[in-house]
Amino acid sequence: MKLLLRRFGVIFIGIWMMFFYGYTYGQESQTLRAVEIGHKWGFLNEEGQIVIQPQFDAVGTFSEGLAEVKIGKKWGYIDNTGSIVIPLQFDAVETFSEGLAEVKIGKKWGYIDRTGRIVIHPQFDDIRNFSEGLAEVKVGPKWGFINEKGEIVVKPQFDVVGTFSEGLAEVKVGNKWGYIDNRGSIAIHLQFDAVRTFSEGLAEVKIGNKWGYIDKTGKYVISPQFDYVMEFHEEFAAVKIGKKWGYVDKTGKVIIHLQFDDVRNFFEGLAEVRVGERWIFIDKTGRYVRFSDIEKGKKKEKTSRDEVD
Repeated sequence: MKLLLRRFGVIFIGIWMMFFYGYTYGQESQTLRAVEIGHKWGFLNEEGQIVIQPQFDAVGTFSEGLAEVKIGKKWGYIDNTGSIVIPLQFDAVETFSEGLAEVKIGKKWGYIDRTGRIVIHPQFDDIRNFSEGLAEVKVGPKWGFINEKGEIVVKPQFDVVGTFSEGLAEVKVGNKWGYIDNRGSIAIHLQFDAVRTFSEGLAEVKIGNKWGYIDKTGKYVISPQFDYVMEFHEEFAAVKIGKKWGYVDKTGKVIIHLQFDDVRNFFEGLAEVRVGERWIFIDKTGRYVRFSDIEKGKKKEKTSRDEVD
């Protein structure tokens, strides 16, 4: 399995980190987290209670209500009650995306739906999740794309490919990267040393040792000048020069001075940043926001909603 979880060194999950990641990234109605006890894997809820007893040799993560699990040499899927809903029968599996998941039988990969029915017969040497109705597939040494019917819509011809986002996907031939559209036509010439997917209309690209940003026409909107960068979220992107991180807007203007040792993307107006060994929240002005203020705001929002109801 390509997305094997790292084994936890400890079982205890701090309330602070559980709050942050649930607040920032939680998309399921209830976030369940993998835990290992006595060489077996199960799942905890957000309160740290075991809701699915450790019984599996390996597990994945919940996506679209299902999670990958392994007993012995075979993989299948469980729901959030721990019931096996797709029998353990595959040699390798991946998480569900857009209603489909990659499964491996023998040496070939295909796709199943959420009932476990094979919808695209295992025939590819490697595959990826569907995104925007297309998925990367490998035939021999080359990558292309198929649609959800299993039809090849972009002939395998690239050395490496990325995922479609905002209508474009990264592709590599030889040592250079560019972008194609969903018909397989070159949309942005292969000219970069590294690239990433588009987010909020911009994508990170690397020329030599420096990173910048381009728009969907391939035009630079922020020239390559940073040692490392992250994608845009809520109009801001984290950038790094030397050992310090800060944030820029879509014109490249530094909005929050490069002063942090590590950073996360903004979400709902807040970002987590590290100063030394301490992680804190900041708002879009760079002002430190206390955890108690966040909780107070959430409680106030809930009270206001209750009063309206």
